[in-house]
Amino acid sequence: MPSPEYNILFALITSFLVTYVAIPKVIFFAQQFRLTDLAGKRASHSLVTPIFGGIAIFSGVLFSLLFWAELEDIQFLITSFLIVFFVGVIDDLLNLTPFKKLVGQIIAVLVVIYLGDLEIDNMHGVLGVKGLPQWISGLFTIFVVIVITNGFNLIDGVDGLAGGVGVISASCFGLISVLMGQNDMAIIAFSLAGALLGFLKYNFHPARIFMGDTGSLVVGMVLSVLAINLIKHGLVTETIKLSNRGPLLAMGILAIPLFDSLRVFIVRASKGKRPLRPGRDHIHHALLDLGFGHKKTTLTLYFTSIALIIGTYFLLELNVNLSIAILAFISYSLLILPFYLLRRKK
Repeated sequence: MPSPEYNILFALITSFLVTYVAIPKVIFFAQQFRLTDLAGKRASHSLVTPIFGGIAIFSGVLFSLLFWAELEDIQFLITSFLIVFFVGVIDDLLNLTPFKKLVGQIIAVLVVIYLGDLEIDNMHGVLGVKGLPQWISGLFTIFVVIVITNGFNLIDGVDGLAGGVGVISASCFGLISVLMGQNDMAIIAFSLAGALLGFLKYNFHPARIFMGDTGSLVVGMVLSVLAINLIKHGLVTETIKLSNRGPLLAMGILAIPLFDSLRVFIVRASKGKRPLRPGRDHIHHALLDLGFGHKKTTLTLYFTSIALIIGTYFLLELNVNLSIAILAFISYSLLILPFYLLRRKK
């Protein structure tokens, strides 16, 4: 049996290869049965494009976990991934209502909480809150998963964006898990990173396939589990004792989808619009309207995500509430800048 470190590397390679090899088959299958996103349905593309990349992504993650993880330790986490996978497939085929998708996500989270024994039971002093009663802990964990999952669903509007941000986020969660000796979490993280890298070969502009809701829900759910684990345990190694910095680190790693979704929610609520309604008011839409194009928009947001993660590192020594406030201010400022430039352009 390979050492844990090699298992993590092999997990990355396995998921990459499975996804990379599976994508052309999925594209062919989707084209044969017209399982495509119609031209004009999304404002950011004009070609008829297959939408089932999420099947290949999930296949890469699942095969990698089956080969290299200790299944008895993560069997219920895999069960939750399976639930959101099937919800996503059904949604891509039949267009489920938002309520039905939400129910599926909640069921998956309940499996994580009550069978996987993973929930946010302590806020480590954020806003003065420490330990959480069990019922509040469960509700807050459900809320966090829904926010992260739908945040990734909402940024999946430009070729390569959700996949690339997912690679960056999963890799960061994976590196922290390696530092903390959490091998199963590291395998989960790098399995997702490898699968998304294989997917990006076909999804970067001009995209030959989209991940669809199948992919965005799976990516969001896996990253949610990794975020909950980090919030719960913080960053604690033999030399680093930052048990109360988990919320800050998770927010920094997921800054783009989290703060963009928050900004859209605030803007729509202030105008009396439905917050979850599709629209062209996300950060990638603003960059496209500024003339950036798909590649430049995607690369700009990759760089922004990495910059915010690096910035979060330099906030670790500050008071946790002050550091979160600074991160929120910087993130929000960066995300509203393109909209300010658009207004001046007009």
